[in-house]
Amino acid sequence: MEAFFKTRLTQLREIKEACAQGGGVEKIEQRHSKGKWTARERIRYLLDEQSFVEFSSMVHHLDQAPTDGIVSGYGTINGRIVCVYAQDATVRGGSVGSIHGYKMYKTIERALDMGVPLVGLHDSPGQRLPRLTEGQSAYGDLMEKSGGSVFYPNTQASGVVPQISAILGSCAGISVYSPALNDFIFMVDHLSHMYITGPAMTKTVIGEDIDHERLGGSRVHCAISGVADARFPSEQECLDRIKELLAYLPNNAEQAAPHAETGDDPDRTHDEILDVVPASPHQPYDMKKVISCLVDDRCFFEIKKEFAGEIIVGFARLNGQTVGLVANQPMVRAGCLTVDSSDKQSRFIRFCDCFNIPLVLLVDTPAYLPGSDQEYKGIIRHGAKVLYALCEATVPKIVVVIRKCYGGGNLGMGVLPGLGTDMVFYWPVAEAGVLGAKASVELYFGKEIKVAIDPDALRREKTEEYYKKYSNPIQEASVNWSIEDVIDPGRTRIHLIQALRLLRTKKRIVKYRKKHGNMPL
Repeated sequence: MEAFFKTRLTQLREIKEACAQGGGVEKIEQRHSKGKWTARERIRYLLDEQSFVEFSSMVHHLDQAPTDGIVSGYGTINGRIVCVYAQDATVRGGSVGSIHGYKMYKTIERALDMGVPLVGLHDSPGQRLPRLTEGQSAYGDLMEKSGGSVFYPNTQASGVVPQISAILGSCAGISVYSPALNDFIFMVDHLSHMYITGPAMTKTVIGEDIDHERLGGSRVHCAISGVADARFPSEQECLDRIKELLAYLPNNAEQAAPHAETGDDPDRTHDEILDVVPASPHQPYDMKKVISCLVDDRCFFEIKKEFAGEIIVGFARLNGQTVGLVANQPMVRAGCLTVDSSDKQSRFIRFCDCFNIPLVLLVDTPAYLPGSDQEYKGIIRHGAKVLYALCEATVPKIVVVIRKCYGGGNLGMGVLPGLGTDMVFYWPVAEAGVLGAKASVELYFGKEIKVAIDPDALRREKTEEYYKKYSNPIQEASVNWSIEDVIDPGRTRIHLIQALRLLRTKKRIVKYRKKHGNMPL
């Protein structure tokens, strides 16, 4: 009996060692020669040392296709459990068949059941082509619970646990939809590609001759389509940033984000912020410098940095508490709200609301970008997404009007009362209203100014008078109950931290029972 056990143990070890080699040494070397890591190397780097526990490690080992082209399981990142899978391009090219798809399904389901984040490392050409044998469905392996149905657990997990994808190869067809259902997508320059149909099929069907990079490379999806959230120069940096992002997020929707001891003084003032923001509402400045002054240790994790640059969104900490920041960027399109910025803003707001992350909105916008281009693209519908997201969100919402907010910008940035914003602060130099002081004077007194003996003098007089009466937050605060306070710009951080301290126990009450709303998608 002892010899029998030894024989079986030896056999088991050999099989597991072979499975760990994936498609074999030659294919692994081929990947390394192209500067790519293997699936197991990616998981090993992402997770804490020796923490990975694999699911179904021996499937298909008798078919010389160990793990069916996907390594899945769980482990820890900085001590917190996550579920993870990595597609293995050394086995059947990483294509999605029934077992492969089932392992994805099982991993997502486990993350959902256990209430832990999911990380998917994608490197797959898509659906595995069926063998053309008699009696087999044209859908091949996808007739079973597989890649075709993995979208169900992705959808069920949405808003319950954070889902993060890294695209680490050329992914097509069915392989891009699971990442698209996730909360965040990261890519690697010159390594990552996403498209529904690749260059060869594109040329065959419509005659367009285009390469992988121009069709679905990292710059395309980070700067043009907005499908991806960030791109990095290497796999190592991409995985490092996933770890960093997870540190801002809770495990699931029932928890608060982890508190971090940053060591940054909550009573710190920042008078240097006055050197960043010009007094003139027409002069641009970099809102990221304002954010840097306000947040703990000047650390800001930006999302969709290259897409719709007129709005800035991302994560930071205030007194160790994770917050979601939404800010206009006067350096890009003067900080106007647009079709693309509305999509970016509303999706980020909804993510923060899902996972109990308070929202801080820094406002400096002349309102929605006018013109036929925006109207034809549906600015009304896209702008309504932001209103929907703001009104739906039950997390703490704090607004700081820095320099100006006109017209519809008051709606799109949550300034006006009735949108569920908890606190609205103004800097003393801020202008607010339907129009700015200069534009309002031209509208109301244009004819009078035109026939005046000294038009410039009358214009200055009326502008000053209008500003003092209607665009001055110090004046407005005496009659407008919705203004929490007019604050010293150098103490903005202190006011935000104090507000968050009060709002930490805000109850998330849903007033009306319903299956779900019908967001203007």
